[in-house]
Amino acid sequence: MGRTNPTYRDALRAIEERWAEFRRALRRRDQPQFDRLFEYAREHADASGLLNHQNPMLPALFSIDLEQEARLDDHADRLDELEASLGSVQDSNVTGSELQEEEN
Repeated sequence: MGRTNPTYRDALRAIEERWAEFRRALRRRDQPQFDRLFEYAREHADASGLLNHQNPMLPALFSIDLEQEARLDDHADRLDELEASLGSVQDSNVTGSELQEEEN
């Protein structure tokens, strides 16, 4: 008939409910980040459900780690792009300065 075990999404929802008082005790500025962590866990709920781990908190934490790692990679890529564009601007300024010196 029906399932005897709750789905991973049900277990994740239960974890979030257990942490609700902690969330309410957080400063308002920290609550969106707290919510985002559970969003990260929900984004990987399919993979976590396949794992069928005894402790559903562990796949949730690993999912959060995956999302944060992806964010770090994105930030590193953006930083590389900004440094490259800054370097090319500085290179063109040096070239322009060298041309002015040669003209004098």
